[in-house]
Amino acid sequence: MASAADIKALRDRTGAGILDCKKALAESGDDMEAAIDWLRAKGIAKAAKKAGRIASEGLVDAYIHGEGRIGVMLEVNCETDFVAMNDSFKALVRDIAMHIAASSPEYVSRDEIPAEAVEHERAVQRARVLEEGKPEKMADKIVDGRISKWYQDVCLLEQPFIKSDDKTVEQVIADAIATIGENIKVRRFVRFEVGEGLQKKSDDFAAEVAAMTGGQA
Repeated sequence: MASAADIKALRDRTGAGILDCKKALAESGDDMEAAIDWLRAKGIAKAAKKAGRIASEGLVDAYIHGEGRIGVMLEVNCETDFVAMNDSFKALVRDIAMHIAASSPEYVSRDEIPAEAVEHERAVQRARVLEEGKPEKMADKIVDGRISKWYQDVCLLEQPFIKSDDKTVEQVIADAIATIGENIKVRRFVRFEVGEGLQKKSDDFAAEVAAMTGGQA
């Protein structure tokens, strides 16, 4: 299994995503040069090379689902207004908006997750591991695996794409970069769902009332 250092080194040399680098090393027997060739053969390294270029054009798209129950606003950037008006780019943006509506990610990538949120999740998973009776000496390894799965759950780029679940959203974007020929970045998104958060507010209000009345409703 490739080490974190090898994955980082490959990413630094090619600009490819973490998951692509991990797969490339696995497919290449952890041979760095062979992994680079694998990424180039897949077109991923070529796409990653474009990833350093500034993407300051693009589209803001709005997607409404379920007769107005779920709404998504999304900004995806590219390099030129010519590509922003390209039908393939527009279709990609719409597909990503639909994906967000269906899969409800919380962040674009793991780089956006606050350190305290990661530490909180790690503490919760460690407590869960110990509660399940797993050996304490194995707890950290098990928690690492669960944190990786958590990243896949909450990060848009790491989620399996709803229209082709053998690829992540990041891989779908890399394919589009290779085809369109420009850098493409998901900058930000917001997802709304009718009634989201209202139950918690109602529960909090009920708890406040109970506290003020000595537990009498």
